[in-house]
Amino acid sequence: MLQTIVNGLLIGGVYALIAVGLSMIHGVMKIVNFAQGDFLTIGMYFSFIMYSFMPRGSLPYWLLVPVAILMFLFGVVVFRTTVCRVIGKGDSNYILLTLGLSYLVQNLLQLIFGPNFRSLDISNDLKYSSIPFFGDTLIMTPRLVAFAGALLFVTLVTYFLSRTDLGRAMRATAENTAVAQTLGINVNLVFTIAFSLGTLFAGIAGLLMTPMFLISPQVGTTFSTIAMCAMVLGGLGNLKGAMIGGIILGLVESLSSNYLTMDIAPVIINTVLMLVLIFRPYGILGKGVRHA
Repeated sequence: MLQTIVNGLLIGGVYALIAVGLSMIHGVMKIVNFAQGDFLTIGMYFSFIMYSFMPRGSLPYWLLVPVAILMFLFGVVVFRTTVCRVIGKGDSNYILLTLGLSYLVQNLLQLIFGPNFRSLDISNDLKYSSIPFFGDTLIMTPRLVAFAGALLFVTLVTYFLSRTDLGRAMRATAENTAVAQTLGINVNLVFTIAFSLGTLFAGIAGLLMTPMFLISPQVGTTFSTIAMCAMVLGGLGNLKGAMIGGIILGLVESLSSNYLTMDIAPVIINTVLMLVLIFRPYGILGKGVRHA
């Protein structure tokens, strides 16, 4: 039981990182990015390419820096060329656009890398290394590093939003875009930063998960669903709620996979989501909308 809980907490931290990026985009721009999981896949392929130039058996986690830069720039390009054109023009427009981006990314990746699964060329000793935790409980090193990286980035973005002028501008824009504009805030810049940071988070999650999962063009679809469930579970637009939702789903997935079957884990996750929404429609930390 303890081993299962530890595994769930560690993978839940990575799910939280994806959900926080998705929640940031929704909180500031009031849109849901249905291509978030595919941006994670791009981060995995960026990592795979960079790992291929490293000595066999190594796990150079300093790649966090170049992957983060590449994903942020990728987010800027995607936002400026596509997403910015549908903001404020109805929900159906951004839904169709981000779904189209999802299919486009998947097909481009399949065209470039092929449909076959890929994995990092690292030694089993490193891939399956572990640290004693308590009694017979072990912590897998790649999972621990992934959890630590997710916690680091969530901490940094929390500090950024609360302690910097740009972060405060993003929070003001999330509260009321029209008022933020009257106060002189460059809303277009804020939208660009928010979308790019969300894309960066997805890419970093992809890098951290690359040593643990096989890579394929469609691998991000599952993680996109989990991220959306975590975001809704925690409360739309609430970063702390997204993190809590991600950890809860990681625990639910680990427990159901270990004590039932792996195939039933998605069913249990969606059942938990429905139960929470029945008794708390706005999510764990979400707040209802006031009506005059």
